[in-house]
Amino acid sequence: MGKSFEALLPEHETFIAKQHIFFVGSAPLSADGHVNISPKGHDVLRILSVNQVAYLDLTGSGNETSAHLVENGRITIMFMAIEGPPQIIRLYGKGRVVLSGSDEWDRLAPKFELLPGARQIMVVDIHEVKSSCGFSVPFYTYEGERNTLQNWAAKQGDEGLHAYWQKKNMTSMDGLATPIGQKLSTGGM
Repeated sequence: MGKSFEALLPEHETFIAKQHIFFVGSAPLSADGHVNISPKGHDVLRILSVNQVAYLDLTGSGNETSAHLVENGRITIMFMAIEGPPQIIRLYGKGRVVLSGSDEWDRLAPKFELLPGARQIMVVDIHEVKSSCGFSVPFYTYEGERNTLQNWAAKQGDEGLHAYWQKKNMTSMDGLATPIGQKLSTGGM
């Protein structure tokens, strides 16, 4: 049932492009730390090459993935079919956080629609792709994107978002510093 690949195949890319949701998993090195799994919606993922993807990360009540990537880089992205034939694709890799104001941000940002609340871009260098059956994943029907976050972020404006990031996104729930936290603490952004 399950198969491993060293890189994305064209059929993986086609499958990924059809998905409306994906999940990101990361964890700190500490055995007492929290494992984080985050659902992602909207059209925020880009395949940069057969061994690299990036996604536009929107403001959230936490910033766990970014702290974990700084600490150890480990990340898994999972896609699953909720319509059509069953399938699951997992991308295993090392990730890094790209913040606005950097040359890499300037190179990557034009690949995305910069939605209100965009706070960073996560770049993942893939070292393994795994497919599995997904036979037990139930069918769901996609009805559309929620605009709640975008509407909230647009009302906040830049100053409100920065204040929110200072309140909620400086460290992970385990106390690990985030790139946004480091930049904001030095007066950046």
